[in-house]
Amino acid sequence: MKKTTAGRKVNNVKRRLVSALLLAAVTLTATGSVWESPAETVQAAPSMNELQNSINNHQNQLNNINSQINSLQDEQDLVQEKIDDLNAEIINTMTSIGMKEDEIAEKETELSDKQVQIDQTQEEYNIAKAQEEKQHDDMITRMRMMYENDSSENYVNLLFQGGGLSGMLNRMDFVESVYEYDRQKLQEYEETKEQVLALWNQLEEEKTQLQADKDQLEADKADLESQKSELDVMLAKKKQESANYDAEIKKAKQEASVAKALLQQEQKQLKQLQAQAQRGNTAAATGSYTTTNYTSVIENASGSDMGKRLAKYACQYIGNPYVAGGTSLTNGADCSGFTFRIYSDFGYSIPRTSYEQRSCGTGVDYSSAQPGDLICYDGHVAMYIGGGLIVHASTQRTGIKVSNANYRPILAVRRVV
Repeated sequence: MKKTTAGRKVNNVKRRLVSALLLAAVTLTATGSVWESPAETVQAAPSMNELQNSINNHQNQLNNINSQINSLQDEQDLVQEKIDDLNAEIINTMTSIGMKEDEIAEKETELSDKQVQIDQTQEEYNIAKAQEEKQHDDMITRMRMMYENDSSENYVNLLFQGGGLSGMLNRMDFVESVYEYDRQKLQEYEETKEQVLALWNQLEEEKTQLQADKDQLEADKADLESQKSELDVMLAKKKQESANYDAEIKKAKQEASVAKALLQQEQKQLKQLQAQAQRGNTAAATGSYTTTNYTSVIENASGSDMGKRLAKYACQYIGNPYVAGGTSLTNGADCSGFTFRIYSDFGYSIPRTSYEQRSCGTGVDYSSAQPGDLICYDGHVAMYIGGGLIVHASTQRTGIKVSNANYRPILAVRRVV
């Protein structure tokens, strides 16, 4: 039971707090009270000087981005030149590889033909050598038959075999001619064998040279293929560099586009402010204003001519919207932005926030208030126009309007002019 009672007390306190908050919200809404929050002060619309400084900053930023883009494009152009050079070098290398392949094919054909010649020469050598050996063997056989038989009877028979001495001489000449013939043939075969051997050796040397040429061509081709591989790697890296530049340039162009759009927006806003200031300066210079329902109130009040001119000028914008943080008399302003812009258009510089405006100028009693004076409230500020009335940027619902000066407790009255 104790816990239940405690829980009820907590719930009752919560309900009272919620009721109090709702009551305060309803009261503020009903009275039209409004105050400037810190967020509104942060969001305050810039003055012409601030806007011009921002424009200059964004123009410098845009110039820097464009300079960066130009620099990136110049660097990319250098990379592209290298890419073009590498492509040309790769084409040249591939052409050289193709030429080496053709030369290798020619060497292979020459080697094949040379091998055929070597084989044919080998056969000729073998034939010559066989004939030389056969002739040598036949000669040895005949010599053995004719000279190696040392029988004296054979010599006598040979000497006295018919025909006497003449016949014997003839027979000896025959033997000698046979021997000479065999010797010549043997010498011819030896010479032929030597010639064929020399030719075979020459062909072998030529074959060895052809093989060396082919091996060198294949080595050259391998070097070229290695060079091409290196060039391909370099080309891939350069293409990646170019792609990186593309990405950086694209990003920079997007930043430039954003900066340009913001710059154009600020330039347009500045022109509007300048036009408003010109209208205000014209009004301040000529003293001619649009007649409103409150012109007679202002003219009948006591006060300075400049104060009345400020009040008449301010009343021309009755009905325009309230915009938190705004300082535009036509497009919208908050309470301190409204008074700030009125004074600014007449060449007077006052602080931007309602809290700061409460300390500007000279303090006077409300009983001595004149048109153009600032009427300061808790978190709000307005301009006095005479007859107990103020003109002010009230709420988002009502915009710029005229109210009784005492609709809220007055904290201060400040005279600027």
